[in-house]
Amino acid sequence: MTTADWSPAQYRMFADERAQPFHDLLALVDAGAVGRAVDLGCGPGELTVLLADRTGATDVVGLDNSPAMLSSAAEHARRGVRFVEGDLGQWTSGHDHDLVFASASLQWTPDHPAVLARWAAALAPGGQLAVQVPANAYMPSHTVAAEVAHREPFLSAMGGAPPADPVALNVLEPEEYAQLLHDLGFARQHVRLQVYPHVLPSSRDVVQWVRGTTLTRFQRVLEPELFERFVVAYEAELLRQIGDRSPYFFPFRRVLLWGRLAH
Repeated sequence: MTTADWSPAQYRMFADERAQPFHDLLALVDAGAVGRAVDLGCGPGELTVLLADRTGATDVVGLDNSPAMLSSAAEHARRGVRFVEGDLGQWTSGHDHDLVFASASLQWTPDHPAVLARWAAALAPGGQLAVQVPANAYMPSHTVAAEVAHREPFLSAMGGAPPADPVALNVLEPEEYAQLLHDLGFARQHVRLQVYPHVLPSSRDVVQWVRGTTLTRFQRVLEPELFERFVVAYEAELLRQIGDRSPYFFPFRRVLLWGRLAH
């Protein structure tokens, strides 16, 4: 088993495409009402600083469980913006936050009803919750990874039980998130399913995209040489299914949800 961590450089290969849902989520936030905020799953930190700038928050903490991401984020620390290591699934606080923000991170942890309840409990009266998660587990970019993981020699190397796709396991339907926000006492809410129409240089670029996200679960349990063989097999099967095309239209579904507690 490898101890591979997240790669900020790999993640940044599609920085503009990954940032657009962040911008759309941030646009849902009532910026003038934010003093203390947390960015759960902050990654390399650039967008955490943007959150502070756009909301005017004076105390922002970016939290992540990746040492590599936090090392990259450290260069963005400044007065009022700091970065800490932690588990976003277990994070909570004492009714003292104006904004709990999580863009493309909640999907990595199970039991979203319980996690969102902990996050809601961290909010002060009038506090806001803003979350964005991918909802594309049905796409070939994800289903092919599971197919290849069940082939040899990869299946045996993973003990006959490859790690499951967290998006497929954990992400709920939009209406379920709307019900959760209602049940948690959010007086106002906005929940939507949005398709992002990414146009990549070629279909081969999908491999580089998912290598920075969903394929990391295989990288953590395969030896480096075998993981590279896995990526080669994944690319061959993916191109067989989606074609080797330039450019390539890569539609990407995401759920965006926002809620605000009553004062």
